[in-house]
Amino acid sequence: MNDTGATDRSLGAREKVDPFLVEIIRNGLIAATEEMKIVLMRTAYNMIIYEALDFTVGLFTATGETVSIGLGLPMFIRGMSDTVKAKLAHFGVAELAPGDILLTNDAYTTGSHLNHLTFTMPIFEGADLIGFASCMAHWPDVGGTLGGVTTDIYSEGLQIPFVKAYRRGEPNQDVIAFIKMNVRIPDRAMGDFSAQIAAVKTGERCYLDLVRKYGRTNLLGSIDEIMDQSEAACRARIREIPNGKYEAGAFMDNDGVALNVPVPINLKVEVFDEHVTIDLSGVAEQVPGYYNSGETAGRSCCQVAFKCLTSPSELPINEGQFRALDVIIPPGKVISAVRPAAMRMWMTFPMTVVDTIFKAMSAAMPDQVIAGHHADLVFATVHGRKPRDNKFYIYLGGLVGGGWGAKHNSDGMSATIAINDGDTHNGPTEQVESKYPLLVEKYELRQDSGGPGRWRGGLGAEQIVRALHDITFTSLIDRTKCAPWGLFGGLSGAPNSMALVHDGKPKLLAGGKIADVVIRKGDGYMLRSGGGGGYGSPLDRPIELVLNDVRHGYVSPEKAAAKYGVVMGPDGRSADAERSARLRTHLANNPPVDDARPEGAADVAVEHDHRHLEHLTASEREMVILSGRCCG
Repeated sequence: MNDTGATDRSLGAREKVDPFLVEIIRNGLIAATEEMKIVLMRTAYNMIIYEALDFTVGLFTATGETVSIGLGLPMFIRGMSDTVKAKLAHFGVAELAPGDILLTNDAYTTGSHLNHLTFTMPIFEGADLIGFASCMAHWPDVGGTLGGVTTDIYSEGLQIPFVKAYRRGEPNQDVIAFIKMNVRIPDRAMGDFSAQIAAVKTGERCYLDLVRKYGRTNLLGSIDEIMDQSEAACRARIREIPNGKYEAGAFMDNDGVALNVPVPINLKVEVFDEHVTIDLSGVAEQVPGYYNSGETAGRSCCQVAFKCLTSPSELPINEGQFRALDVIIPPGKVISAVRPAAMRMWMTFPMTVVDTIFKAMSAAMPDQVIAGHHADLVFATVHGRKPRDNKFYIYLGGLVGGGWGAKHNSDGMSATIAINDGDTHNGPTEQVESKYPLLVEKYELRQDSGGPGRWRGGLGAEQIVRALHDITFTSLIDRTKCAPWGLFGGLSGAPNSMALVHDGKPKLLAGGKIADVVIRKGDGYMLRSGGGGGYGSPLDRPIELVLNDVRHGYVSPEKAAAKYGVVMGPDGRSADAERSARLRTHLANNPPVDDARPEGAADVAVEHDHRHLEHLTASEREMVILSGRCCG
């Protein structure tokens, strides 16, 4: 039995269910988790839930195996199931009753930070436990340090062990009072508490509706059949991948404490017949800073990548899809941290783990992977007191979205949230300005941020926010040094970055992390998300596509010439065919270099010999020099 594939095999002895009924129940399960999502969105109090959709809901078997997940956060693909199983192990079936709702935010169970509160409701038919409904959502405030550096879990807020938030349908007032006393804005916290309760009760109701309509035997038999079908589909896809061992590496900027020490991300993937093993032993040891995540997050990295490669569009997401996957992950890694590691930014490093798995598999399945993406939420935290009523507020600024890597047949998506957060959204400008004393002065795509290639990487975004009163600002951005890589001749996208704005002038910082800086009224901050990497040589990109990019402002005329070998004509909208042909011929022999050099590469002054450019015009020579390959 693999470590991610334990299943409720008591279902295996059931008779086969009519295939038409299986499909009806399949869609009923998907609809149930969608209804859970809608209820949570419509009743939550904090914008991070109802606008950004920073949550996950799901249905699970009586042993905690995933039946259907309504995704907001793909990186909880494992954390939800493991948390349900841990609660079941803690309480035991005998201690559960109809109407109970179990709660925890234990970081080493969920794999994430303390801001994620997970509510789980056992589902009973009569006296029999037949499943669970569960809901995880992000609370902006769980006490603890607001924006400063943390080096252990104790400074990061309220830790809630396994408790019953509801007992037999009645709220546990002791637990509620304890939570209210440990958060700064209790009315909003308890609003989200009630919203999550409503979500899991909705899951219970929908699940029992399916039981009443089709019968328990048909429901559980259909779930078993759905998992078996999912497993078979994944194994068939794996058989198409060449057997072999594939490796790749990347790195993160730092852990938020040792700012000059990069954190390596190295991994191996082995494909054998219809089985995949992902070995994360080469990932860095857990760090003193706050960028650790728990073991369930490490497994989730692998499951997210595995699903993207083997069954990207198959629903519902269920346990059967991961029976063909093994994960090797020793304890104490940055993505399998143990107590008392700080976990506040748990979500950041796993994004690059997923990215690096795609990189490793690019040689084996080039048509199924994307180039590197910006791999960061690109957000900052702001807190202060509203001038009109002196009420304290916390704002998770940013989530600006960035560029995704190009594929073998299409450009990357622009201004899209990183892979960790799936269909999480940014906070709309109108909402931000109406709820907080902030002014969003600029929010636009970043020209030239997408990696050049036959298929261009998606563009990042730039957001400038001005403070309408004094605020305290913390930026937690990574991947400012490890730029989103290109594949098969594609060039890197621009990395993430941030700046403080004073007197209307942004000053870029060397990295993306800065803590507890006071920004005065009238000043502000700028967040810039990276672009995606390109796929294939930029010299193979059709000239018409390059022109279209220039016309839309995605690519500047200078970059069009320097990286794509396309020289704009006098009208600024068409290409000079003859000069472009000559420039492309030259660049084919002297390919444009990647602007994003490896960390630590020194700037070396070199006196260049430009005699080999004499056949080009002065403007063409300038473009070649801009490309970075002026001397072959």
